[in-house]
Amino acid sequence: MRLLVAEDDPRLLKSLVHIFESHKFTVDGVSNGREALSYAQSMEYDGLVLDIMMPGLDGIQVLKELRRKGITTPALFLTARTEVSQRVEGLAAGADDYLPKPFATAELLARVRAMLRRKEAFHPDLLTLGPVTLNRSTYQLEYEGKTEALGGKEFQILEMLMEAPGAILPTERFITHLWGWDTTVDTSVVWVHISNLRKKIHALGAPLDIRFIRNAGYQLEEKP
Repeated sequence: MRLLVAEDDPRLLKSLVHIFESHKFTVDGVSNGREALSYAQSMEYDGLVLDIMMPGLDGIQVLKELRRKGITTPALFLTARTEVSQRVEGLAAGADDYLPKPFATAELLARVRAMLRRKEAFHPDLLTLGPVTLNRSTYQLEYEGKTEALGGKEFQILEMLMEAPGAILPTERFITHLWGWDTTVDTSVVWVHISNLRKKIHALGAPLDIRFIRNAGYQLEEKP
């Protein structure tokens, strides 16, 4: 899943990005409200984590503008404990939750995961295709009692494929969703991760096949 994190304290921003990336999220981090608004309008995100007090535009102004434009991406505000009125205003502006600073990492992750589960397009902890399960909590692929641990990008690629079984996903979609529009990553990197996924699927004996469709992309199919 892809998150946008907006926080003007550079040390806290770095820490937040590290926390989410170490738990298999793809993260874009920005340091002011105008960047947050620009990114949130131009990119595909599963959730937003916004500091309220930011230069340029504050988090509430950012969220109000996104909601005005019809962007319904779930949002969690990071707030100072004294900002009671702003927390109320933030919830009224369309935020899903808020978390006062300082906060524990475990609570932050729990709040964000709960927020994502409340999305209109519900994301269960277990994704299944036939007898095969992708566990979003443990980042493991499971089949007939056996498991294979997946690396961060392997997990994210398989998550995208299992959310749209049978659909052909262009290679560029993986690149932009997982690395961002301005990345220098090329198609060979996606191929390497999918090659590793195929090996792990084969090691499990799982009846899944990731097919490459020339000039189109990749397709996940369940074998008979």
